[in-house]
Amino acid sequence: MVAFSLLDLSPIVEGADASRAFRCSLDLARHAERWGYRRFWLAEHHGMPGVASAATAVVIGHIAGGTDSIRVGAGGIMLPNHSPLVIAEQFGTLESLYPGRIDLGLGRAPGTDPVTAQALRRTLESDVDAFPQDVIELMDYFRPPAPGQRVLAVPGAGLEIPVWILGSSLYGAHLAAALGLPFAFASHFAPAYLLRALEAYRSEFRPSAELQRPYAMVGVTAIAADTDEQAALLATSLEQAVVNLRTGRPGRLPPPRADLRWGPHERAVLDEFLGCSAIGSPATVRARLASIVERTQADELIIASQVFEHAARLRSHEIVADVLRERSEGRQPAGASAR
Repeated sequence: MVAFSLLDLSPIVEGADASRAFRCSLDLARHAERWGYRRFWLAEHHGMPGVASAATAVVIGHIAGGTDSIRVGAGGIMLPNHSPLVIAEQFGTLESLYPGRIDLGLGRAPGTDPVTAQALRRTLESDVDAFPQDVIELMDYFRPPAPGQRVLAVPGAGLEIPVWILGSSLYGAHLAAALGLPFAFASHFAPAYLLRALEAYRSEFRPSAELQRPYAMVGVTAIAADTDEQAALLATSLEQAVVNLRTGRPGRLPPPRADLRWGPHERAVLDEFLGCSAIGSPATVRARLASIVERTQADELIIASQVFEHAARLRSHEIVADVLRERSEGRQPAGASAR
């Protein structure tokens, strides 16, 4: 039994714009709510022509305002780009508008290239190794104000907003374990350290006021269709986007191509990227997801899917939901993640 959620980059496809991307994201979230997805998360990326969710808190508000019950959150906010107080205020505002439905996932990567990161931060003098202290400072802003406390997050203080640590290496696993927080691993694009990170997180976990036992979410790239051949064709959009990004040519999500052929170098890049993926018919996706759950013992899967046509993306997530509902009954997150 495993919970399942959805990670959306609000993709901008070739021939369209961010306005359409946001409309499609909201439509997807409304369907996901009906299909049983627990959460709908959006990610902070900057300067990427194919990703519309740069102003992540704003898009979260758009999605939460157009849905009724699904949890909506950040997967994640790249905390070194912001002051902890600003994020506390933003997510305190979201929690005040949509009580009991907001999640805050935190990462330490810039979510962009170094030049854009400097434009975001104005200076790169801030120390990325201060990330743990920034997380603790942010969490403190959510606690009830202490007597004499001079800096307050308003809204924010006294609100129960679940904080997650995100990671694509061992660093996030160690930090999440030390702080006693839920942990989400970005294996949908960086699967190499997945099993080692989960082992470190679980073995080092220290119970906290937020969480009494480890709770691990695993990212999976999943593209489903009625047949393996149809799913493989849909996946060529993601393949092109990955190769373009890794070769310094980021762009909007391209349409699928039946004539696509990759050389050995590109194939190696894609095989690494798709090391934790489920692409195919319902039967293929069912077997692949079952294998991932068995290997990782994940408490929750978060599904990422880059599909060019909106109708095909909806169908893909519907198939995945049908498959995962078979094994989702009764699994509930502990501590903060249950709020």
